[in-house]
Amino acid sequence: MPVEVTWWGHATCTVEDSHTRVLTDPLFARRLAHLRRRRGALPPAEARHADVALVSHLHADHLHLPSLALLAPGTRLLVPRGARRAVPGLRRLAHLHVSEVAPGEVTTVGRLAVRAVPARHDGRRLPVGPHRSPALGYVVEGEARSYFAGDTGLFEGMAEEVGPVDVALLPVGGWGPYLGEGHLDAGRAAEALSLLGAPSAVPVHYGTYWPIGMDAVRPHEFHSPGHEFERLAARRAPGVAVHRLGHGESVRLEVAR
Repeated sequence: MPVEVTWWGHATCTVEDSHTRVLTDPLFARRLAHLRRRRGALPPAEARHADVALVSHLHADHLHLPSLALLAPGTRLLVPRGARRAVPGLRRLAHLHVSEVAPGEVTTVGRLAVRAVPARHDGRRLPVGPHRSPALGYVVEGEARSYFAGDTGLFEGMAEEVGPVDVALLPVGGWGPYLGEGHLDAGRAAEALSLLGAPSAVPVHYGTYWPIGMDAVRPHEFHSPGHEFERLAARRAPGVAVHRLGHGESVRLEVAR
């Protein structure tokens, strides 16, 4: 049975495997603080339906309370350990089954095993708040092993912590013209792909949101990361199939085991 990946924009994807739907970092907003959605329609209502939603870390473009409130009643929600203390609004999402997880922990959802893995990224709920939770990635294992990296930089032991995977959903950009510590740009994402050895990759986290009033500031940083990742992956991880999706587009991947 193939695995199907749909990219809705930013870090929001649906991974369907073994008749189970997994939704990553749900973000269904036209505007978030100083950010505006500049490309791609808002995800349709069907995108809100999943068996489990995964939140990688506490930043508001990844843990977005109004978007989580739109999820169907009964949806399981996995968040980093300590998230409910750092983000009290999570306690109001009574229609969801919220579980906190830490790196190494495995959650069973239908026929899938969802394993939390480390990420190198700031785990605070910015811009205020003293509480910190670990930033996470997730490996979803069913017919395929799918790695959702969340937001991360390269880190020692990345390949060992993540393990062998069939498809890697990697962030290749951001929401502004500069990326700080704990992020992957197109080049670092291509390097991560070479370390992971995944035969397929889907670039995410680029070309969706951009700061209001910055339309003329280095616009290539908004448009180009997907193409640049595709080019650099061909050099650094030859033989890997890179599926550069448009917003709302899907790819079905046959997995050989």
